[in-house]
Amino acid sequence: MIRFLDPRAPSSAQNEPYELAIDLPAQASGTVAFLANGFPDSVAFLNAVSDALKAKLPNLSMRHWNKGNASIPAPEEMLAEIEASSVAVIAAYGH
Repeated sequence: MIRFLDPRAPSSAQNEPYELAIDLPAQASGTVAFLANGFPDSVAFLNAVSDALKAKLPNLSMRHWNKGNASIPAPEEMLAEIEASSVAVIAAYGH
């Protein structure tokens, strides 16, 4: 018989359930922003997420931004444009 011993210690952090700030399936329309940070494959990954989300929620529009440099914060103008035009933002980095 093989017995598996998990070497990880129990977590001291409590699991805290959360609710999403916006219910995308309930949105009649709107734009979801996708913000890539400039790491390799961040744009390709978010394009794939966008395509999958669009297939599930065709009433939503998708718009993409790329800050182009993973080592800097997103420019204030870009963030203001995203906030003004979007009901939600999905941000991700590549690998």
